[in-house]
Amino acid sequence: MYIDVNADEAWERLRASRWKPPGRAAGTASRRKTYAAALEQTEQMFRAAAVVGPATRPLQVFYGLSQAGRAIAAAAVTLKGEDWRLVTHGIKASGFDKPFPDIEIRTDPPGTHGSFVRVSEVLDSPVWEKDAVCLEDVWDLLPLNLGYPLTGRERPTPLFAASSAIHQQEHPLLSVPVCDIPDRVIDDGSRQALADFLTAYPAVARHESYVTTRAFNLGAAATPEYTRYDHGGGELVINWEMPQGSATPAERLEHLLTMTRPYAGQRYFLPVLAPMSRELHPLMAWWTVLYALSMLARYEPASWVTNISVDNSQHAVSIERLLERALTHLPVLIADTITEVST
Repeated sequence: MYIDVNADEAWERLRASRWKPPGRAAGTASRRKTYAAALEQTEQMFRAAAVVGPATRPLQVFYGLSQAGRAIAAAAVTLKGEDWRLVTHGIKASGFDKPFPDIEIRTDPPGTHGSFVRVSEVLDSPVWEKDAVCLEDVWDLLPLNLGYPLTGRERPTPLFAASSAIHQQEHPLLSVPVCDIPDRVIDDGSRQALADFLTAYPAVARHESYVTTRAFNLGAAATPEYTRYDHGGGELVINWEMPQGSATPAERLEHLLTMTRPYAGQRYFLPVLAPMSRELHPLMAWWTVLYALSMLARYEPASWVTNISVDNSQHAVSIERLLERALTHLPVLIADTITEVST
């Protein structure tokens, strides 16, 4: 799935917001100053990252994102008093002696003042404390990594919700194509395979129905009618009942927004990873991955250099692409997130 981003426009949005900060960043002098200074540091970190290679890029990009978190907290309307001040990382990585995909990541408990925890709470995104998640699991939550797996395992990946396909008449059902369903589910073709796959996507699993094959004699046993892509995978039109019955296109779109997460102007159904209570916000998925990469680069430089060597590592090209896309995707996500938390 191609994701259209304009990093230059996003930086312009962020710079233009600093003279009149949004949300609570305009409320006090300290919040205003932190908002502006943190965004200046974010931009300088990203500009610096653009002129270095992958040996040090995760350090600049992660710390640039971390400073953006301080601007997000300063602007957040839900953080009152001194709750917007962030201390410590609030996230930890270990297992650097393990294979790259198996690096373990944990977070501080809810209610603490670490940057990751506090920004997660603002975005209604989970933390998971002592129960580690593997780097690979969070890596696969980023839409840009759909074609860049770290291993050959069965992967729960983002499902693009084609909101532009919502019909323009009043209707009691919200119907949208749910895209990027993997080949293994489509090849099986059964209702049970789809149901099993969707257990990782609670919002999708709560559907009312979906488009089935025209096997009228099968009735309720009719199988899903997928549309296949030439490059692999496919999509299925899925229906949800609107709570109020017949609803306008705008009301149906609003309902879709409650079930999905935003990413650069698009909407995605994201899987819920064990041991999380709900799906990660995409910005926090980026935060998690970049934190792990920056800690590996900083504290285990020999291991990091091996992992980014195209002569020695199967993951090198995937890491290179991720770090390149970080420079263009993250400014857009940061700008969108500030709008999200400040209104």
